[in-house]
Amino acid sequence: MQMTRIPKKVETQKTHIQRMAELARDRGRILALPPEKALSEILDHSQPHALVRSFAEEDFFFLVHDIGPQDSLELLSMASLRQWEYLLDIESWTKDRFNLEALTRWMSLLLKADPSRFVRWAMDEKSDQLEYYLFKTSEVIIREHDQDPSDFGDGFFTFDDVFYVRLPEEQQETDEEEPETTEEETRHNLVTDLLGRIAEADHPFYQQTLLRSTQVIPAESEEEFFRLRNVRLAEKGFVPFDEAVGIYQSVPLKNLSKREKIIRGGNKEDMFMPVPLNHLAMMDPGQIFCRALSQIRMEDVFDQIQIEFAGLCNHLIAADPKPVREREALKAVVKKACGYLGIGLRRLSGIKTAPDENRMAAIIRSYPLIDIFRAGYGLAADVKRQAEEWRKNSWFARNRLTLHFWGERLMGVIGGLLVKRPLYFDNYKTGVLYREFETMTDIRRTRAALRRAMAFDDLFSCLTVDLLPPPKQVLITYKNLLLTLWARHRLGLSATPEPIPMDRFQPFFIELWEIAEAGAAPAVRESHKTEFLRWLAKESGFTEPEISRNLGKSLEHLFAEIADEYGRLSPMDLEPRFINLFLIGD
Repeated sequence: MQMTRIPKKVETQKTHIQRMAELARDRGRILALPPEKALSEILDHSQPHALVRSFAEEDFFFLVHDIGPQDSLELLSMASLRQWEYLLDIESWTKDRFNLEALTRWMSLLLKADPSRFVRWAMDEKSDQLEYYLFKTSEVIIREHDQDPSDFGDGFFTFDDVFYVRLPEEQQETDEEEPETTEEETRHNLVTDLLGRIAEADHPFYQQTLLRSTQVIPAESEEEFFRLRNVRLAEKGFVPFDEAVGIYQSVPLKNLSKREKIIRGGNKEDMFMPVPLNHLAMMDPGQIFCRALSQIRMEDVFDQIQIEFAGLCNHLIAADPKPVREREALKAVVKKACGYLGIGLRRLSGIKTAPDENRMAAIIRSYPLIDIFRAGYGLAADVKRQAEEWRKNSWFARNRLTLHFWGERLMGVIGGLLVKRPLYFDNYKTGVLYREFETMTDIRRTRAALRRAMAFDDLFSCLTVDLLPPPKQVLITYKNLLLTLWARHRLGLSATPEPIPMDRFQPFFIELWEIAEAGAAPAVRESHKTEFLRWLAKESGFTEPEISRNLGKSLEHLFAEIADEYGRLSPMDLEPRFINLFLIGD
């Protein structure tokens, strides 16, 4: 029997695939551990260098910050140049400007972590940035043959008695206790150590670097560095801020079909790009996007979408000014992305249909995630635009009333729509006052609340209401204004929103309630509700069916609130300061 010999190349590829799969499993397990245990697991791993360098740059970034940069020197020493560059690209820029303080801190850490490799990297690949850094932080003087170094003043140092370098001191105007290591000391230690190592490794290069540092044109250098940084980070989803904010622009659904994405098929041998794991691990399994994603079975396709999702999160980070360095902050970004992706999937698959996870999985494979996000965010943006346009010409704004006029619930909803990025008014149901929109139900509830406020505003605009300056202790809301006007009408008082004297309000209060059996819940008389509707129709010019259609449920809730608040009170126990649904005087 003749044995089939497996080609050595195929065998090597299979071994490589197997090792990559093992490293991927180890990465996923380690990222789920607390920081101190994660560090211990990495250092005790059989192949710590291979493990560290297999981390996606995003995961490595958050791992270093979770452990602490000072405690991560061993990890930084094992990291790849690609991971180093990602750290500097993220940390050493504030929008489009170099952050020299952060650059100093991270260059110092990398120099401590692996001095020889960092020096080689700085000389071979980062010479332009090194010259720029020296220009911004140092003063260089070239000694002539007949000059005395004492003529240069204090603070200069040299490694060859030709090039003298000094770091100007910054004046600290503070009475606070100075930290153990100041920024000046860190910068001085970095420059002296780095230049000393460069001079020892390649003295001509050392002299050329110092000479060129005196001739740097900072504006041109920064522009070029920023361009190269953007090129590198664009692959990760980071784009300049003015481009990143475009993610918050809604896109017409008819335009999505023009931007279908290409899912790259292929063998596992081609999928050696590190896949970010943090983002997937932070997803809520109950969210629509996560459930739809779980329907995608092909591993290579799933990995591509996982990379694309991490890029979407990075795009959101670039669009928002708040830096994201801890995993808790990243978790909020992941939750926001998943929420709007879920809304976008519902919108694309048909809002009126029941959620079909298989259909949504097909949409994920067909359209860029950024477009699905924009389709979801577009619904929230549309509600926000409606709120802003209505407020400009609203009755309550013309009368210089604040948002407090709409009471706690509607004020919260409207306030969440008027901020720069619309937020859902959660009212601490999930532990927070405001949060990102997460479901289509959030959109519907917010839209319904806004329409309710707009309907009441239209109603008030048709009523003849002369708003007098209320007493300082009185807060006018749409509820107590409407009910007070009605009560004054029934009592034969003037049609002004003035507080009703208590002796006049008590008879109105007595007549308000249905005669109910013992133990039954109190309720406002149906005849009073009918009379209220007729009064509204007469005063506003709207027909009763129009009012019922636009505000019927809201008015029913209003009368139910009256019954709940005051239904079991005796008329003699009424206190004006505790009555919020009517304006009552002493």
